[in-house]
Amino acid sequence: MAKIYREGDADLSELRGKVVAILGYGIQGRSWALNMRDSGLNVIVGVRPGKSLDLAKQEGFETHGVAEATRMADVVAVLLPDMVQPKVWESEIGPNLKPGSLVVFAHGFNIRFNLIKPPSNVDVTLVAPKAPGRAVRDEYLRGWGVPALVAVHQDYTGRALKRALAVAKANGFTRVGVIETTFAEETETDLIGEQTVLVGGLMELIKKGFETMVELGYQPEVAYFEVLNEAKLIMDLIWERGIYGMLNGVSETARYGGLTVGPYVLDDTVKERMRKAAERVRNGEFAREWLNEYEGGMRNLNRLLNEIKNHRIEVVGEELRRMMRSGR
Repeated sequence: MAKIYREGDADLSELRGKVVAILGYGIQGRSWALNMRDSGLNVIVGVRPGKSLDLAKQEGFETHGVAEATRMADVVAVLLPDMVQPKVWESEIGPNLKPGSLVVFAHGFNIRFNLIKPPSNVDVTLVAPKAPGRAVRDEYLRGWGVPALVAVHQDYTGRALKRALAVAKANGFTRVGVIETTFAEETETDLIGEQTVLVGGLMELIKKGFETMVELGYQPEVAYFEVLNEAKLIMDLIWERGIYGMLNGVSETARYGGLTVGPYVLDDTVKERMRKAAERVRNGEFAREWLNEYEGGMRNLNRLLNEIKNHRIEVVGEELRRMMRSGR
């Protein structure tokens, strides 16, 4: 069973009297900065000139460039976009870390695939909320939080886990539960889940369901409601009740049809392809491909995005979403 840490397992005294630098002031960085300040910690923000810098100043934070914030800090939360991190690390973060600093990542990608190589005299940890940045702030303000993962890559001080749990507590994550993991497990499961289910899998399932109905002669508008609009209703039931609870929340006809036809449409050959996709993540092939794509200007990604933008389900969906919003 997974080790789950809660409020009593974390102590904010690990961070009191320390300077916490939040590097990046996007949705996740802003939420962390506000939460940790509200938890009584001394928070500064490291950010480059632009709208994010202006917003951080408006919200009362002491701001610095990334290099200077890193030099000043005892705790450095690296909340910059994944693909930006390696170059910024090399030029501004790594050379300016104090010995004994705590470095916190919210996603393990760059450590897992050796795109960032920290010095040996710092703690390197992961605190990964399992929710969007906005929810991290909203749930904290509600007096609650979101679940998170915690991992230690490098324990220079002997207190890396304790300090990472204090970061989690300062964000409200221990109110719900923080699951112990590894950088590899967090990174690999995140990528595999995105590719095979959450983004890639769901998107293709919905698209192919829409295309099938339209090819059979059904109106695109009706097909859209059946395969896309109502998908949210089913996912909400699954989120609230689990799969079995969802099945008890739909009609008997839907229950029987889903249980008998679903495995026919998505048979075990799907799992075989999922395993192949997962292996590409685990052996680093996907990371290398994505890095080449990013550094090459993302031409293939932009082409694929344009294809989705012009797909009939998007054209029909835009009209229907406008119709549904018109009365608000």
